Amino acid sequence: MNNTTPEHKRLEENYSEEKDWLKWGSYVSERQWGTVREDYSANGDAWNYFPHEHARSRTYRWGEDGIAGISDRYCNICFGVSLWNGKDAILKERLFGLTGPQGNHGEDVKELYYYLENTPTHSYMKQLYKYPQKAFPYAKLVEENAKRNRTELEYQLLDTGVFDNDEYFDVFTEYAKGDNEDILIKITVNNKSKKAAPLHLLPTLWIRNYWDFKEMPKKPKIEKQTQNGSPFVKVEHCYVGDYNLYFEEAAELLFTENETNMESVYLAKNDHPYKKDLFHKAVTSNDYKLATKRTEGTKFSPLYKLNLKGGESKTIRLRFTKETLENPFNDTFDTLFDTRVAECEDFYTATIGEVQHKEIQKQALAGMLWSKNYYNYDVEQWLLGDSKASVPAKERLSGRNNSWKTLRNHDIMLMPDAWEYPWYAAWDSAFHCVTMALVDANFAKHQLLLFTKEWYMAPNGQIPAYEWNFSDVNPPVQAWATLNVYKTDKEQTGKGDLRFLKKMFNKLALNFTWWVNQIDGSQNNVFEGGFLGLDNIGVFDRSHGVPGGGTLEQVDGTSWMALYCLNMLEISLELALHDDSYDDMAIKYFGHFVFIAEALNKLSLETEGIWDEEEGFFYDKLLFPNGKSASIKIRSIAGMLSIAAVLCIRKETLEKLPRFNHAVQWFKNHRMKTLKYPVVQEYADGDDLLLSLVPKDRLKRLVNVLLDEKEFLSPHGIRSLSKIHETPYNVDINGVNYSINYEPNESTTSLFGGNSNWRGPVWFPLNYLFIQALKEYHSYGGDSLKFEYPTGSKNKLSLKEISVEISKRLISIFEKDKDDNRIVHALHKDIYAREGFKDLILFYEYFDGDNGRGVGASHQTGWTSLVANLIDEINKKE
Repeated sequence: MNNTTPEHKRLEENYSEEKDWLKWGSYVSERQWGTVREDYSANGDAWNYFPHEHARSRTYRWGEDGIAGISDRYCNICFGVSLWNGKDAILKERLFGLTGPQGNHGEDVKELYYYLENTPTHSYMKQLYKYPQKAFPYAKLVEENAKRNRTELEYQLLDTGVFDNDEYFDVFTEYAKGDNEDILIKITVNNKSKKAAPLHLLPTLWIRNYWDFKEMPKKPKIEKQTQNGSPFVKVEHCYVGDYNLYFEEAAELLFTENETNMESVYLAKNDHPYKKDLFHKAVTSNDYKLATKRTEGTKFSPLYKLNLKGGESKTIRLRFTKETLENPFNDTFDTLFDTRVAECEDFYTATIGEVQHKEIQKQALAGMLWSKNYYNYDVEQWLLGDSKASVPAKERLSGRNNSWKTLRNHDIMLMPDAWEYPWYAAWDSAFHCVTMALVDANFAKHQLLLFTKEWYMAPNGQIPAYEWNFSDVNPPVQAWATLNVYKTDKEQTGKGDLRFLKKMFNKLALNFTWWVNQIDGSQNNVFEGGFLGLDNIGVFDRSHGVPGGGTLEQVDGTSWMALYCLNMLEISLELALHDDSYDDMAIKYFGHFVFIAEALNKLSLETEGIWDEEEGFFYDKLLFPNGKSASIKIRSIAGMLSIAAVLCIRKETLEKLPRFNHAVQWFKNHRMKTLKYPVVQEYADGDDLLLSLVPKDRLKRLVNVLLDEKEFLSPHGIRSLSKIHETPYNVDINGVNYSINYEPNESTTSLFGGNSNWRGPVWFPLNYLFIQALKEYHSYGGDSLKFEYPTGSKNKLSLKEISVEISKRLISIFEKDKDDNRIVHALHKDIYAREGFKDLILFYEYFDGDNGRGVGASHQTGWTSLVANLIDEINKKE
């Protein structure tokens, strides 16, 4: 890899602390309303406590939101784009969407926007927002979705007709850093219609409100200044410092305060009229007297009244900088922009090459980088409230997240999605880091380390899940991500970061112990764990106990723990090669993995195991209080996860670690006498060692099912539920019937709000795990392990070849076909065939198990950005 581009040099300057290139970035969330952080209700009803309707008038406590926004890393000073088309009832300051209760499949953003460019230091960023020229159909979107049930499609913005005849604006927002605290801004508006159309453009600068909630040394302000007869504004902030915002000549200069309009929200008296929603009132009523009366405030915007002819384009330039500039828009402005655009292209050429699917990779990576958001949540302070504001209801002290008083988040996080999931989820973030390592391994490492810090991880070792319930249990993939990030970084630099590996290992050992103590209720190495991130994959909600008061021995819980064991073992071995004191830990995790594998496979004398020999599959087992048990015979990705726990240890490693090698020999000899554990049984001294949760004979049966197009293998990846469940599976538990059926797209069940579905669609993260596992099996068995692909085709391929073929099926979701259509946009292919849409890609949360169309959150460039890794790995092979 070429690490000599200007962007690589900026990264080096940043992480050597020579220059803070990451002080400013795309850190403003796309939704702060309706979040748990802003919920001070007694009953935990976040959606209704702070709705979209309040957002324009009411001050946030824990963050900010905006369109194409940027801020400093602590969200003190923010900048974003506001718009008005002359017909809307409200000023467009933030993205609109349905709440969880409103949507027929849960929360859903109802806007059209695309992340086009972003570099790791945010030296160049570009976002596209498509704004209708007709009145934005707020009410129609709410009303039509309310009419629809869970079996019907969601009603999207493109379905409303507001983009017919190309009657919309393309609003491109671009940022280029002249220096680490000198940000050049271009907002380009294209009238895509053939007719002239008006647009009010408000590039908005505002200061996050702390002063209403806690004491500050001095209230910040934005104040009008004049230089050579031209106005600009100066920002004074006691935490961030002083900055200037320069802008081209505007029709009006608007000032107000980022403070709650008590009259609008609470029908109470205001202490002054300069409130958060003043710009909204001024623009929509065409009355600017109050908004232009003052020359200072904590929210400011120059107003541009554009009237664009059909096809016309207009660019507005601004500059936000620490410097005092005589001529902020001289020739160097455009030159700097052109330079940063070229450097962005050079960076991606050096990083991913001039390869097929480069544009897919770039947009996936841009989306991930745009989803780096500031996240602030001090749970103890949140529970107690702020003395300067109001004291929350006492019910909150025993409500959501009350046991997480040590959690204090105040960082830039890789969000799954800046609108639908504007909060981290522990296992989502792990997958994000694996992709982030492609472009900024240091950020990925820092992000993983954050989750193990004492202000994140609970004292008992639990990693917080997500803000709706930090105590929920997400799959333990942090060790897996640690290894992947370590290996990517080592490949890029030629040297492994052992310090990072040690720090992660030490803290993950605490988390591993928490898992063992909390989730293995019967102490038999078969784990429970609840929903484990797979929301509605079972016949009942696994996070709220088991019907009949029993326990559920979960294949996925046990598989995740086996994978966790192997990840910790692999980290131990890597560290032991440099420090033999880690030998003991390698032996510990090796032994623990053997015990888990024995328990799962019914290979011990004490347990019955959860393998069904007749059907050739692992099924969850329900244990009742009376000692009876029953298998829950769902052929899902939860049972298939068992094949993901695999590790090939090279003979060279074994030779270098004689103590560990001796322990392997002991296990081989000792366990063979009693249990005949098959993986150890296969091991011959002087050869590589394969550790697999699934013995070879069972592996063959499972892989045949995995590659069966009538079961798991879809045209576009691995389904989360076997297609055989098109005939519903039913089970009677204590006289109550529970059922599950194959649903390839949107969920028809209300579990977890109904906004995700593990009952049939294709999800990228688990597909990526399976692809890695197949490669690992191949690294041990080589071409001796061949399977029909697809099952029944008589076309035999090695597991390495199969991994590539599955990758290609996943990538095909985003490719253009012979008719220039992308499968991901199948529901609106006519619109995406248009000139203004055809090169734009959305990276959804998951994909239809039959046809591959995008489903769920439309901007899940968190874990779906793993497509960039798949493309990278295929290109390296080719």
